[in-house]
Amino acid sequence: MITRQDTKKIWIGNKAIGGGEPIAIQSMTNTDTRDVTATVNQIHRLEKAGCEIIRCTVPDMEAAKAIQEIKKQIHIPIVADIHFDYKMAIAAMEHGADKIRINPGNIGDADKVKAVVNVAQERNIPIRVGVNSGSLEKHLLEKYGGVTAQGIVESAQDKVKMLEEFGFTNMVVSIKSSDVMMCVKAHELLAQTCPYPLHVGITESGTLWSGNIKSSAGLAMILSQGIGDTIRVSLTGDPVEEIKTAKLLLRTLKLREGGIEVVSCPTCGRTKIDLIALARQVETLVADYPLSMKVAVMGCAVNGPGEAREADLGIAGGIGEGLLIKHGEVIRKVPETELLQALKFELDHWSE
Repeated sequence: MITRQDTKKIWIGNKAIGGGEPIAIQSMTNTDTRDVTATVNQIHRLEKAGCEIIRCTVPDMEAAKAIQEIKKQIHIPIVADIHFDYKMAIAAMEHGADKIRINPGNIGDADKVKAVVNVAQERNIPIRVGVNSGSLEKHLLEKYGGVTAQGIVESAQDKVKMLEEFGFTNMVVSIKSSDVMMCVKAHELLAQTCPYPLHVGITESGTLWSGNIKSSAGLAMILSQGIGDTIRVSLTGDPVEEIKTAKLLLRTLKLREGGIEVVSCPTCGRTKIDLIALARQVETLVADYPLSMKVAVMGCAVNGPGEAREADLGIAGGIGEGLLIKHGEVIRKVPETELLQALKFELDHWSE
């Protein structure tokens, strides 16, 4: 059992994070925020997949104003991603953003940062302080001899202190690097002193294949130490895939319940059915069931029942026929072509 680190509880719209709340799953739209229809459509797909907080880029005033209309049509908190222009941060909040993401070091002088903080305080809007390894200040690069975990943490601490000096503590902190081990070390260091919720992720992790591996490796090491209050799996691809990976990762670490976990054997010479295609079909089938259970997909009717013993339901294929398994016991044989339908019937009528 993973013991979560205690952090301050804050509210992003109607969503609480930190303070022992379940780890929230985030993603970011890759549409043009000014295109309200396209952005809303993508957010609806993300909501259906399980996204709980969504971030949209706000590069100009038109995008800031679009936040207001987007928010009317979605059901999860919206975060405005701001780069450089403090006016965009203020405009986004004025048009309904539930949180803003800034790097105070990129916003400008203290007066500009203070102007952003003032509006956030007035509207009770949290600020996510984001620091990326690619944007470390020159003096920290010189101090640590390049990009290091210590430099990333010090940069984040400086930004947090800047906001605290303005009397602002409604914060989320995010530190990211594409170097997995550096990112893990930085989170370990920051978690020792930071009282605020941490948003965790491995930035620029790559495509669906490589990005999933890098993100899962790094995030598992961070989350297993109880660090993290929100999570994003950053992938070059459809952001819905980020949600699928995040949900499975959290369930694997026992940090989240719910949803059907599919386990399947790796195939061998005994496999007499197209197990790869069947396993994919099962994953698609179970995606929309609001059940908390484990389903096994096995390619061998000889060892299948034993290997599926820890699953709630299972199917095992043979030559021309297959087995339907419940809690390790074969409950009936069915034609191979009807395995998927038999599993669906059991899911539709599932009860312990």
